[in-house]
Amino acid sequence: MPAENRSGLLFALAGFAVLSVGDGVIKSMAGQWSPVAIAALRFSLAAVGLGTLLAWREGTAAMRQMWRWPQAGRGFALAISSTIFFTSLFVLPLATATALGFTSPMFTALFAAILLGEPARKETWIASAIAFVGVLIVLRPNLAEAGWWAVLPVFSAMTFALLIIGNRYVAGQASGLAMQFVVAAYAAPILLIAAPLFALMGLERFAIGVPDWTVVARCAFVAVTASCAHWLVYLGTTRSGAAKVAPMSYVQLLVASIIGWAWFGDHPDGWTLLGAAVIIGAGLYLWRAGLVKEPVESE
Repeated sequence: MPAENRSGLLFALAGFAVLSVGDGVIKSMAGQWSPVAIAALRFSLAAVGLGTLLAWREGTAAMRQMWRWPQAGRGFALAISSTIFFTSLFVLPLATATALGFTSPMFTALFAAILLGEPARKETWIASAIAFVGVLIVLRPNLAEAGWWAVLPVFSAMTFALLIIGNRYVAGQASGLAMQFVVAAYAAPILLIAAPLFALMGLERFAIGVPDWTVVARCAFVAVTASCAHWLVYLGTTRSGAAKVAPMSYVQLLVASIIGWAWFGDHPDGWTLLGAAVIIGAGLYLWRAGLVKEPVESE
């Protein structure tokens, strides 16, 4: 394997691993602040940081990407996906939420056929059916404990798939840095509006107030590490190609399992591990069929 391809795979591997570390930090804030408010602060900080970096490196003209209508859809999809996934981390083991999130490639393939007119071959339907079986296996023990909250990562995967579709639609319109900034800049105000609206529901988990400084610090940490992780995945993709990088995303489940065990005392049972293996198998099958063109990324 050429050295450039090897370095690309290592960049992607590191990026996906760092994403799971960020998810662990998010989970550590369970019960301390609203997950919607956490998402709002995380993306607000990311938008400011990325915007400053973009203006320095490419000039303010690069920010004109903000006003292209597909970008708003990308930001809306990311805002919804992140809110749902952050909420799921508060009620589910980290490895379980991560495993269910790996249904995103199947939804991406299905939505690409519906929204972009890409051909939906039989491999798409086979992989989707296999992944659905895996989801049922994972949910079997978790529904009894967490209730219907356990389904949240699947809905997060669906909305994240819409983000991937949006990424395909705007591909090549700007640099990777500009694309990162734009999606964060749209997600932030959406979430800033959503946080108080969720608080009006009266549920304690969505209550907002003045957060502890450690919550703010952890949100800043996630904003920085997630942006760096996405950049590492972008570098890996440009060096090795999306098809080769895609399987690297499954390191997230390994890292999530280790963090969940060491930090939160979560021990995935046999059913969860079996279901995760089935979902990953479906994703690898779809990748082998050449239908997954972009790597899966977490919020």
